[in-house]
Amino acid sequence: MATNSLDLSIIIISFNTRQTTLNCLRSVIGSLKNSPLKYEILVVDNASTDGSQEKISLLRRDFGGQANFKIILNKENVGFAKANNQAVRMANGAHILLLNSDTVVLDDAITAMYNFIVQNSTVHFLGPKLFNKDMTPQASTAPFYTLPVVFAALFLKGDHWGASRSSPDKTVKSDWVSGACIMTKKEYFDKIKGFDEKIFMYMDEVDLLYRAKKAGYDTYFYPQARLIHLGSASSNGKTFPILQVYKGFLFFYRKHYSRLSLILLKIMLQLKALIALIIGYIINSDYLKKTYAEAFKLAR
Repeated sequence: MATNSLDLSIIIISFNTRQTTLNCLRSVIGSLKNSPLKYEILVVDNASTDGSQEKISLLRRDFGGQANFKIILNKENVGFAKANNQAVRMANGAHILLLNSDTVVLDDAITAMYNFIVQNSTVHFLGPKLFNKDMTPQASTAPFYTLPVVFAALFLKGDHWGASRSSPDKTVKSDWVSGACIMTKKEYFDKIKGFDEKIFMYMDEVDLLYRAKKAGYDTYFYPQARLIHLGSASSNGKTFPILQVYKGFLFFYRKHYSRLSLILLKIMLQLKALIALIIGYIINSDYLKKTYAEAFKLAR
């Protein structure tokens, strides 16, 4: 049973991302080297086959085999949502940090997030400013995916001009922030029953923070804390994440929106797939043809 005897539990899910996971862990330990926080690290490995488990164990040993550095080895890939819920149940921190394995913590970002969230009682969920590998800003805060927002994302490059996702330079209240890094109280996460385990990957944070908002919890974006997010490190190429995004949209609308909204969403997703298919045939791209033929089937 968790006792909340620590300030913070840092949860990282690993699946065949050996080097990025090691880099992430080193950045976490480095970020907290001089921090007064009492923390633990929980790594859940979803049955990696790339040597991740052995290397993470060696890293743990190199850092003194810390009692507060735990490795949970799953016998199968249970997905992102279920693995996070599994770790949160074991967490001893009053607060939790859900951190993707393909992130690099910059400076004292974790401590900065913790201090901000404990000093502001109206902040229930918190996300930092994310950067790409080349240190360009990565859009990581957004309004919920209403039909106009979905249309902007699919057809108008909404991320480019901030209609669907953005990366502001000031602290803002937001509908949702990227699941690459979210801090909250364990109490809040438990009250909304954590991630929906029916979502294997993608849209899980949108669903989580949508339910959080309905429960009266507010989400904020905090750019004073900065992380690098590589993105899609365990996604097996471009096709898989696109199909998972399609599945995520459909699942989210079936769960939270009206039947009419779901029909309109399907029309937009089909149209997007058809346009990409036509382009694929024009330029003879097997990737576009294969990916969006499957995406079209999902949206029917």
